[in-house]
Amino acid sequence: MKVFITGANGFIGKNLQLHLAQRSDLQVVCFTRDNDRAQLTHLLSGVDFVFHLAGINRPKDPSEYLSGNVDLTLELCLAIGAIAQKTGKKVPIVYTSSTQANCDNPYGQSKRAAEEELLTVARSHQVPVHLFRLPNVFGKWSRPNYNSVVATFCYNIARNLPVQLNDPTAPITLLYIDDLIERFLQLMDGSDSVANTAGFEAVTPQYTTTVGDLARQIVAFKDSRETFIVERVGTGLKRALYATYVSHLPVSSFTYAVPQYSDPRGVFAEMLKTPDCGQFSYFTAHPGITRGGHYHHSKTEKFLVIRGQARFKFKHMQTGQIHELFTSGNKAEVVETVPGWAHDITNVGTDEMIVMLWANEIYDRTRPDTFACVL
Repeated sequence: MKVFITGANGFIGKNLQLHLAQRSDLQVVCFTRDNDRAQLTHLLSGVDFVFHLAGINRPKDPSEYLSGNVDLTLELCLAIGAIAQKTGKKVPIVYTSSTQANCDNPYGQSKRAAEEELLTVARSHQVPVHLFRLPNVFGKWSRPNYNSVVATFCYNIARNLPVQLNDPTAPITLLYIDDLIERFLQLMDGSDSVANTAGFEAVTPQYTTTVGDLARQIVAFKDSRETFIVERVGTGLKRALYATYVSHLPVSSFTYAVPQYSDPRGVFAEMLKTPDCGQFSYFTAHPGITRGGHYHHSKTEKFLVIRGQARFKFKHMQTGQIHELFTSGNKAEVVETVPGWAHDITNVGTDEMIVMLWANEIYDRTRPDTFACVL
């Protein structure tokens, strides 16, 4: 399949190109501002699908709206129509319009006019046309201070720059770039078109929040490097926002320090904490060193020895029963502590031992649920 992309170097275009590059069955032709429009007919030869992503949204001269949004679309439609008339091939077109096409401003008017040109070629030559009136699209490679308030907030907050909130209560609808690209690829691969209530192509999920809540969430992502409490970033809007925030980090912020405590036994370092699923850390122990020697009423832990030789010793706090087991970094084996059993771990090897540790709750010095016991 031969795929043609206008606006290939824009935010959406770059993301689309990366997804398409993962497939070996595609030939991708890119059209950018560096191309002459006179090349359109030639570049469209043999094309099977068109993503029309090019557009002007913040020109220096308002007349550029007409040239960049309407004229280019008209030329594209004429070329696709000519292909249909000459060969009978009806090349589908995906077009990224904007929710602002509802607005009576120069940008909105130009997007509406471009939509009309596409609908005209759809009617006259039965070319499949998929119109997307997009809300605020965000994700990696979105440009701050240009086409995404999310990008602006992420960029500024990551660099300790101020963000401007004219109305923190203002609602905002967001669409994540990967969800949009997924829908694009479905259409390219022959999925049926699904229209929303307004008749434009539907894409889900979309998220609604406020400008103030958006800013507060991104600040919380930044603060997590100080508190070590990671946000719930595994699903939904927080997952998408976190990926976008991290994508805007400067390279100097690809690393950050975590607390590390040293004593004659070795080191202990905390990596991250969660609001309700505990915390992760690691520790080391020199040969012959024993760590632990305590029990918990409710707290549980998982240990994974990733280097060295370890002996775990357990003692039942009611019956006095003793249980020992041995594990090492040569096998991936988790040792889990049990409430009511005291436990310790001894490096029985000749090299430094390194152990990963997960505890089901964040350590609370005021209520530690950790009580010393000699085994």
